[in-house]
Amino acid sequence: MSFDFLLFSFNAFLLTYALIWLAKPIAFKCGLVDQPNHRKLHEGSIPLVGGVCVFLGISISAVWLLPITVETFTYIVLAGLMVFVGVIDDYKDIPVKPRLIVQVGIALAMIFLLDYKLVSLGHLFSDTGVSLGNFSVVFTVIAVVGCINAFNMVDGIDGLVGLLSLIAFSALAILLYRANVDWYILCVFYVGAIVAYLMFNLSWPFKKYKKIFMGDAGSMLIGFTIIWLLCIGTQSETPALAPVTALWIIALPLIDMAAIMIRRVKKGDSPFKPDREHLHHIFMRAGASPKQTLLLIAMMSLAMTCLGIFLEHISETVSFIVFIATFLIYTYLLTHIWKVLTFMRRVKSKLKRAR
Repeated sequence: MSFDFLLFSFNAFLLTYALIWLAKPIAFKCGLVDQPNHRKLHEGSIPLVGGVCVFLGISISAVWLLPITVETFTYIVLAGLMVFVGVIDDYKDIPVKPRLIVQVGIALAMIFLLDYKLVSLGHLFSDTGVSLGNFSVVFTVIAVVGCINAFNMVDGIDGLVGLLSLIAFSALAILLYRANVDWYILCVFYVGAIVAYLMFNLSWPFKKYKKIFMGDAGSMLIGFTIIWLLCIGTQSETPALAPVTALWIIALPLIDMAAIMIRRVKKGDSPFKPDREHLHHIFMRAGASPKQTLLLIAMMSLAMTCLGIFLEHISETVSFIVFIATFLIYTYLLTHIWKVLTFMRRVKSKLKRAR
C-alpha cells in the first residue's frame, strides 16, 4: 500500500508541477487571470490555471498508470466537462443558471451512465436502513450540485480549498483502501496534484514560486470528484464509510455554504450572491491573519473529519444528531457573529485589566 501511495501520488505531483510551469505564461497571453476588485484583495493579475493543471496531471497519470475502464473513462470525460465550464466561467463570468444546468446534466450523466447514485442514507434511525427509493435520483442531483458549489464557495483565501480537499482526499484514500475499493487510487492522485498546486498557491517552500489560483475550474472539479467518490464509497454492498460520515468529510464547506445561503435568503438576496460573510472573512475581520485563518479552518476541518470517522464506530444515529447540532450552532453563531465577537472583545478586555 505505502509504495502504491508514493508512486501514484508522486507521479501526479510531478506532472501537475511541470504543467503549472508551462501553463502560467500561456494564462497571461490568453487573459486567463484573476484581477483584484472589491471582493478580491490580492495584488496584480494571478493566473487561473491551478484547476486545469490538476485535472490534466491526474488524467495523464490515470491513462499512463491504470487500465482504462468504462467507469474511469466516464469520470475523465465528465470531470473534463466540469473543468471546461469552469475555465469559461474564469475567463468570462457565466450566470448562475447556465452553470447549474451543466452541473445538473453532469449529475444525471453520472446517474444514468454508471448508475452511481445515493440510494440509501444508512442506518440513521433503524437497523434496516433508510432507503431513498424513487427519490434517489433527485437526491443525488441535489447532493452533486451542493457539493460542487460548497467547494466553489469556500475558495476565498490562498490555500483554503486546497487544504480542505487535501484533508478530504486523504481520508477517502484510507477509507476506500481499507474497503478494497480501487477508486482510492484517484484520491492518491489528487493528494499529489494538490500538493504541487499548493506549493505555487502559497509560494511554499520557496518565495520564487509565483502565485496561481485554482479558479472555478479547480474548485468545481474538486467538489464533483469528492461527491463522485462519496457515492461510490457509501453505496456499495460493503460500504467503505457510512453516508453520515460522508457529511463529516465535507462538513465545513457544506455547513458554511448552507449557513451563508440561509442568511442571504433571510436578507432577501439571491443565495448565490457573492459577499464577504464566509467563515474566513469573519476570522480575518476578527483580527486573524490570512495564514492564521487558513490554519484555523484547516484544523477545524480535520477535527470534523476525524470526529465523523470516530462517531461512525459508535452509532450512525449519534453521528447524525451531532452533525445536525453542529450545523445549528454554526448557523446561529454566523447569524449573530458580531454579537459573539463583541462579547469576546469584552472578555479579552476584562482579562487584560485583571492582569
